[in-house]
Amino acid sequence: MSDTPEHVEPGTTGSIRVSAAVIMDAPDGVERLLLVRKAGTTALMQPGGKPEAGETAAQTLVRELAEEVGLRVSVDDLEPLGEFTAHAANEPGFLVIADVFRVDIGDQTPVPDAEIAELRWVTRAEASTLEVAPLAAQYFLPAD
Repeated sequence: MSDTPEHVEPGTTGSIRVSAAVIMDAPDGVERLLLVRKAGTTALMQPGGKPEAGETAAQTLVRELAEEVGLRVSVDDLEPLGEFTAHAANEPGFLVIADVFRVDIGDQTPVPDAEIAELRWVTRAEASTLEVAPLAAQYFLPAD
């Protein structure tokens, strides 16, 4: 019998728990997903991050959105979408287990801050030419 948890696939060494945002817009009727790239990495991913001690998944996301992209939202602004698992983009051998929330940012404009090197609104068509983290690519890119 293995000590590996059931949700960790063979060949992985562990998992990383995060909170992640699905933030969409649709200029000219074309849906786009907000993705960010952290400094020192190559993959675009959804804004969010790892919890600090004592934080709920929603509290983690509220803090991370403020730190990473300057968005001010409250826990009440988050719509839970569920828990999703995918291979981690920047940590080989790990799975990311994400509590994902849809977030309506109203008229706020996200801006890269903290460890964020790039911020980009991406359509499904554009994603095919970019390195997009498995979590976003598998579950959250808008339909064509």
